[in-house]
Amino acid sequence: MSRRGFTVAAAAMVAGLTAAGDAAAVPERAPSRRELRGMWLATVANRDWPSKPGLTAAEQRAELIGHLDTAVRRRLNAVIFQVRPTADALWPSPYEPWAEVLTGVQGKHPGWDPLGTAVAEAHRRGLELHAWFNPFRIANHTDPSRLVPTHPARLHPDWVVPYGGKLYYNPGLPEVRRFVQDAMLDAVRHYAIDAVHWDDYFYPYPVAGQVFDDDDAFARHGGGFPDRAAWRRDNIDRLVREMATRVKKVRKHVQFGISPFGVWRNASTDPLGSDTQAGVQTYDNLHADTRGWVKKGWLDYICPQLYWNIGFTVADYGKLLPWWADVVKDTGVRLYVGEALYKAGDPAQPAAWQDPAELSRHLTYAKGFPQARGHVYFSAKEVGVDKIGAMARVVADHYQLRARPPR
Repeated sequence: MSRRGFTVAAAAMVAGLTAAGDAAAVPERAPSRRELRGMWLATVANRDWPSKPGLTAAEQRAELIGHLDTAVRRRLNAVIFQVRPTADALWPSPYEPWAEVLTGVQGKHPGWDPLGTAVAEAHRRGLELHAWFNPFRIANHTDPSRLVPTHPARLHPDWVVPYGGKLYYNPGLPEVRRFVQDAMLDAVRHYAIDAVHWDDYFYPYPVAGQVFDDDDAFARHGGGFPDRAAWRRDNIDRLVREMATRVKKVRKHVQFGISPFGVWRNASTDPLGSDTQAGVQTYDNLHADTRGWVKKGWLDYICPQLYWNIGFTVADYGKLLPWWADVVKDTGVRLYVGEALYKAGDPAQPAAWQDPAELSRHLTYAKGFPQARGHVYFSAKEVGVDKIGAMARVVADHYQLRARPPR
């Protein structure tokens, strides 16, 4: 249901694009209506980039440039680049170590500055560069000794909660929330990024039979709340509200956007919710009041992951898009739609995803909702490889002309 289920695909990046998506001659004029056309470039577990850890700086740079060039060929205008995948960094951060995905060794200097290069090369190509951060995930394992000795999680073991086979910072601690904001804001201060972007991970997705142990934090900081769930939601509300304010103080023009799991609450749980029967509800399970953030105007954009086909019974794209369009209406918050390109041609997915036209139908449908200001595709590897031509179909049907992102 979310990105957490993705497996590592360490195959080298495929440079060739399907012919239908590679326009040799690109019209110079652009449509009058601005829209975001983005792709996520995931680095966690080497999902999209680098194709494997330990490549030389030159090889890493060449692969990164290849992804940016792919975005241009697909007539996209934004790349959402994951620069803090697991409480580490793809830039020389004074707060956290160099990311393990670069060299295979956490804390080892890769010999270049990936974020700095990404910003410069994206802008050179007319692309926005949104820096994608994960606030609380520390590691995809539960062994703190595998972290570099100077890692903040080892220096402050009381900040850490093991859960579901992973390590997380505890959102219930004010010092944790301050630290993760400081770590992310370092990139805002030092690079001309266009946006700060968070994905769907706040409190972790529920794991059957396991408890997120924040008893001590709740005992110290949970007074005045009716229950632990309300306290947890307040912790995440504080994180979002504070980050929104601090980003603008550092660089006024930098956007702040979040890409949550696509279901806030089911209507059976809350009459304000969507006509869905999703097993995960962000408000209840991740303690993330995504609808509330929009209504309070804390975000510049929201990009819900509507990773289901039109007509899918449990979570119908055709019902969720109008629900989100209504949420953002008259708020000033832009709605971008997260699209599951990775599902196109996957034999494990429903029949709709075997049809190369499914994604194109999403964009056609979205044109009926003026609040929908663009689409973002998960993820970069599929934008290039395009297993069954679904991305090429989107380009042919909807991206015949270049477009500027909304501002």
